[in-house]
Amino acid sequence: MEIDEMNLRKITAIIRSERLEDVEKQLQNAGVKGLSVSKVKGYGEYANFFTHDWMVTHARIEIFTDTDNAERIAGVIMEAAHGAGEGDGIIALLPVEKVYRIRTKQEAIAGEL
Repeated sequence: MEIDEMNLRKITAIIRSERLEDVEKQLQNAGVKGLSVSKVKGYGEYANFFTHDWMVTHARIEIFTDTDNAERIAGVIMEAAHGAGEGDGIIALLPVEKVYRIRTKQEAIAGEL
């Protein structure tokens, strides 16, 4: 089964760092098979005016999933990351054309992700 652009999504969530542990637990409980987390800096709705560059440190979560689960997973992240304040973060769902496994040098199957 080849990955079809219509069947795979990449979820990118940028959330408050202090909410990361709760979000990770809820994603595990929701059956998410894998994710990547990185530390990012930026500003948007909320900026730290007490620093010279206004930057705020957040956590970025990236998940590849099938289209049918993308909205459900985004909802799990929203519930766990919500704090009702500026700077709670954002979630983007993006279509994915292809994913390759470096180890096998082959295109990944949607069910593997």
